[in-house]
Amino acid sequence: MMAKSIFRLAAGLLFLCASALPAVHFPDPAVDNKGGDGGSGKGKQTAVLAGGCFWCVEAVFQQIEGVEKVVSGYSGGDAASAHYEIVSTGNTGHAESVQVTYDPRKISYGQVLKVFFSVAHDPTELNRQGHDVGTQYRSAIFYSNPEQKKIAEAYIAQLDRAGVFRSPIVTQVVELRSFYPAEEHHQNFCRRNPTNPYVVSVAMPKVEKVKKEVPELAK
Repeated sequence: MMAKSIFRLAAGLLFLCASALPAVHFPDPAVDNKGGDGGSGKGKQTAVLAGGCFWCVEAVFQQIEGVEKVVSGYSGGDAASAHYEIVSTGNTGHAESVQVTYDPRKISYGQVLKVFFSVAHDPTELNRQGHDVGTQYRSAIFYSNPEQKKIAEAYIAQLDRAGVFRSPIVTQVVELRSFYPAEEHHQNFCRRNPTNPYVVSVAMPKVEKVKKEVPELAK
């Protein structure tokens, strides 16, 4: 774990220098379901998102108003291979993902995606985030119903048309087949390990970015 932390520290510093920062003001989604329920007819909703290391993405969404729970895990592969050491080979089909449970009366699915694109990761990097390389670090939205799919695809098209990023968005929009929670020591990692070098250098700047980029959505 220490060797991995040192490697991720170096990789994270390079990523912070090279990431594709938004070129213009980050817009709200033109297509959204504000005040809706994500198309399910139920109360609490979930969004499953992949954007590189799940430690960082989890830490970002824990700062968002209306988000009630964030679980780090794996999506895209099968149950047998949903283990960190196996997923890290990049051969399982899984992506490191987070399952975000939110109250649609307080935050919409489109607003969840705004946080995902503007703060949580760089959606222009293909099968990587900085020097974390492999399909397990890909950018992906795993939709659970047709409305989520529609909102995600429309928002990506909107951001590309507006030239928000200097490079095209490569985020996959794919149907959610399953989500497998990661091992317990990966849950709530940043809060439990605030002095970890990777957390300090990579995750915390993203956490701080929440109040700068989406202050209206911060707790």
